[in-house]
Amino acid sequence: MIETAIGIVDSTGGQYHVLLIIADGQVTRSVDTQSGQLSPQERDTIDAIVRASQFPLSIVLVGVGDGPWDMMHQFDDNIPARSFDNFQFVNFTEIMSKSIAADRKEAEFALSALMEIPTQYKATLDLQLLGRRQRITPRIALPPPTRTAYSRTTSFSQQSGVYSRSSSFDQQTSVYQQRSESLKQQQPAAPKGPDTYVSESALEDRILCPICMYKSKDLAFGCGHQTCYECGRDLERCPLCQQHITTRIRLY
Repeated sequence: MIETAIGIVDSTGGQYHVLLIIADGQVTRSVDTQSGQLSPQERDTIDAIVRASQFPLSIVLVGVGDGPWDMMHQFDDNIPARSFDNFQFVNFTEIMSKSIAADRKEAEFALSALMEIPTQYKATLDLQLLGRRQRITPRIALPPPTRTAYSRTTSFSQQSGVYSRSSSFDQQTSVYQQRSESLKQQQPAAPKGPDTYVSESALEDRILCPICMYKSKDLAFGCGHQTCYECGRDLERCPLCQQHITTRIRLY
């Protein structure tokens, strides 16, 4: 994501940009990574932030959900060898959980997210990064996977705080037959262990909307919980914690 943003900045001739990242706290970390050490994904992220400091690009990371976010401010302070301080972390959930008026929460969030932008913009001017194109090789994003095995329709209704869901699956006969013929020619695979099913279920819980269980989460509420936009855009209460919804943020 950061590397793609760098390519966009460079392709526009070095115009100043702000990259806004919405993070839910789910970190890819190998079990082999020791405490105090960085995982390969974390190291790649740090390297990308350092590289981004060579371009007129500010990065704002907004933490949504349970985190953990305790180490993020320390993470910001310990990123090495940057041309300028181009990274800012904002704890959205902490701000929205305060017992203050909604308009004050929104103002505090906006201030926290944008307060360092003027200083960072001035730094790009002082370092003569603005308006300079370095002609890097842009990254090309892979297309999203296509669904061909089956189609699914889901309906969802909200009645007095009680949620119901009905689903229907229409398998495509030709695809099913092709897969059946393919399976006949293969040796039977070993059955999945219980840990495999648990990990797959946990992955779906993190990615899929908890209401329709089909679309990806792309809408965050002030309480930190997330749904897809279609399911959550008209809700008055969070379906998970029942808090009144005062703030919605689209995730991209």
